[in-house]
Amino acid sequence: MACEGPLCLIVPGLDNSGPDHWQTLWEGKRDDCRRVDLGCWSEPDRRIWTERLDAALAMTDGPLVLVAHSLGCLTIAWWALGAPHERLARVRGALLVAPPDVDAADAHPLVRRFAPAPAAALPFPSILVASRDDRYAAFDRLETLARTWGSRFVDAGHAGHINARSGLGDWPDGEVLLEELIEGNAPFRTSPPAHRPKGLAK
Repeated sequence: MACEGPLCLIVPGLDNSGPDHWQTLWEGKRDDCRRVDLGCWSEPDRRIWTERLDAALAMTDGPLVLVAHSLGCLTIAWWALGAPHERLARVRGALLVAPPDVDAADAHPLVRRFAPAPAAALPFPSILVASRDDRYAAFDRLETLARTWGSRFVDAGHAGHINARSGLGDWPDGEVLLEELIEGNAPFRTSPPAHRPKGLAK
């Protein structure tokens, strides 16, 4: 696939994304995808991860789409709070898949390093995808987070943590959402939606 549109920066979560993860499969088959090396994959640090994300953007030109999974979603949200305007303006949108609930009382200590979840609307269009049986976040909590961040909320059904264990392969439904962001067709909200958006057809 030729890279003619924005560059898609893949932002994995804890422990990086393995060979069967949809992020890795997208990177392998799409010329427009490039992974961000956040480093310290098994010992995530909010400051280091946000700084490395910012550095990755600084080394690119032109429009971007951010593609995050799990703790990568929180990395983007924290980065957006303090990122330079000139870099924020280049972000066409962000696909935020299965963010963990970092504020939950039973959240893993490594995940809690990113608490509290930023409570500001993202300054670019975004789509937050949630599963109804994700062990790392309650579905209604992610629906609330989507409203807070101004994201379109997508119900992925019962798909676990929407990772390699979910058996999604290269996750074609996710690519449909990615293309919406690439084409600039995702809605941009700075306030909660009036109605709950419909999820992906299963």
